[in-house]
Amino acid sequence: MNNNIAVVKDELNMVFQDKELFEPQTRAAVMLSKSTIVPNAYQGKPENCFIALNMANRMGVEPLVVMQNLYVVNGKPSWAGQACTMLIKNCGEFKNVRHVYTGERNTDSWGCYVQAERTTTGEEVKGAEVTIGTAKAEGWFAKSGSKWQTMPELMLAYRASAWFARVYCPEALMGMHTNDEILDAEAAPQIMEDVLK
Repeated sequence: MNNNIAVVKDELNMVFQDKELFEPQTRAAVMLSKSTIVPNAYQGKPENCFIALNMANRMGVEPLVVMQNLYVVNGKPSWAGQACTMLIKNCGEFKNVRHVYTGERNTDSWGCYVQAERTTTGEEVKGAEVTIGTAKAEGWFAKSGSKWQTMPELMLAYRASAWFARVYCPEALMGMHTNDEILDAEAAPQIMEDVLK
């Protein structure tokens, strides 16, 4: 990592402890909270804008990128599914990031994984594969309102990106899951209840 970037990241992480950094970010958060082009979760809520600004600074992206892709599901902050690929590409560790589809379309074998090259070594990295069969076995597919039934190709890509990032660049996700992962996890208790009946 470039030493200048490391210094900037250290300074940004100190925002909660340094008055000289805290006050300008607070003013920026108030200004953003008055905007009508930020998502509703941030309008009139400078405290939410402050957190989004801090995250954006730490990640090296524009605040609006965080605001448009960060959701709160059942009290847990989470990324939009489509954000994972952007976060992988933005982390700087990989190039030629792409989704590879496998199996036969519209069958349980239909799957996807993310493949990329390490920028430093050129090593090819292949993420874990997710399939429709996986979605069915985990209970994601059959639950009421499941996007796995209506947009399976996108869901395969989103989940493949999340799995790749979680293994190869977890810092890009800042320890958070995607909103779809959180919603899909809610299917598990119902499956267990059905099994126990």
